[in-house]
Amino acid sequence: MSRRRRAAAFGALALFAAGIAAALANGYGTRVAQGYGPLRPVVVVGAGLPAGERLGSRQAGGALEVRRVPVRFVPPGALASPAEAAGLVTAAELPAGSYLLAAHLRPPGRGSPAPRGLGAGRGPVEIAVSGADALLLSGAGPEGSRVDVIVTSEPGGPGPGRAFVAARRVPLLALRPGADGPGPGGTAAATLGLTRSQALRLIAAESYARKLTLMPSR
Repeated sequence: MSRRRRAAAFGALALFAAGIAAALANGYGTRVAQGYGPLRPVVVVGAGLPAGERLGSRQAGGALEVRRVPVRFVPPGALASPAEAAGLVTAAELPAGSYLLAAHLRPPGRGSPAPRGLGAGRGPVEIAVSGADALLLSGAGPEGSRVDVIVTSEPGGPGPGRAFVAARRVPLLALRPGADGPGPGGTAAATLGLTRSQALRLIAAESYARKLTLMPSR
């Protein structure tokens, strides 16, 4: 076989291998979409951000990253683009690797000192929660009461799917409907008086859990 024919044969084999690889990749993507739903872009904190950090072009270029994950694993209120956070301020410290949610941000200049009576080491932190309809629709306002925060993890996530109490008897400072409004399946924005360790635990849980639920403490 001449050198020219050998080169043509190797070229044809390379094209054939590339076609097989593309078909396998496409088939894998199709199986993922069928099993977990279509992929959706979400914003992830690439480097830890302190509370009170104003987000802008610097974060869009490095500290905030965009990843594509199955819709099933996207938490409520997750941002799809760093541009949605431009000009806003972080309401709490955000650890690296966590999803960036609308509940983690606030307009600049609207911060307030920690309310009196929270106790040493506690501060207000806003998180997105599910199942708050009963508290929102109750006759008396739930603000000022004590609640437990229940985390329900996804099966196949960190450990088996389960529900556990991530924070006990924390002060509920404010509760309002989320971006999708009240009603079944809707989320709410809850401002809680949390210690630093509780805040970091719940913010991390928002990244992997199926939902966070408030329950009146007993």
